[in-house]
Amino acid sequence: MRGLRWSGKLALALSLAACGGPTQRQPDRPPVQEAPRVPGGSPAATPVAPGGPVPTSPAVRRGLPLPAPQAVRSHEDLRRQAAQRLVAANPDGTYMGEVPPELLAIPVLEVELNRDGSIRHIRVLRKPTQAEDTIEVAIAAVRRAAPFGDVSRLPKPWKFVEVFLFDDDRRFKPRTLDD
Repeated sequence: MRGLRWSGKLALALSLAACGGPTQRQPDRPPVQEAPRVPGGSPAATPVAPGGPVPTSPAVRRGLPLPAPQAVRSHEDLRRQAAQRLVAANPDGTYMGEVPPELLAIPVLEVELNRDGSIRHIRVLRKPTQAEDTIEVAIAAVRRAAPFGDVSRLPKPWKFVEVFLFDDDRRFKPRTLDD
């Protein structure tokens, strides 16, 4: 019963976070860099930033999985749910307040999914000119938040683009959730 109350509160919090917000612009630039890969051609499991390990949430550190993703009905639902999962999977590495007037870095990732919502490919669409380590932080955050729910009923391509707004403390806010 206690677990049901917790998951109900989490669902309510995620629902409230999903209210409103501007739409996201697609980047005008072509892909710049591929996500890091390990020998054998598959994407790296969890890249680590040069400054040390990427912070993980207490639940992830304890081995507790994220709640199962909900079914999505549109690409907009997918993008919003993905952003909410990014925050839920990375509470120590995110902020939800107002975006600072000057940002440290703004990497942009395109995440291509398999039909079950698992990650098929991550492409870096915008590489920041400074704090390049934020790319690995963003990629690791996406991997921790996966899977993103069954997308087989959506029209292809099964992908979304997220803009990561990094502050000076190297914490990010998904642009999708910026009010």
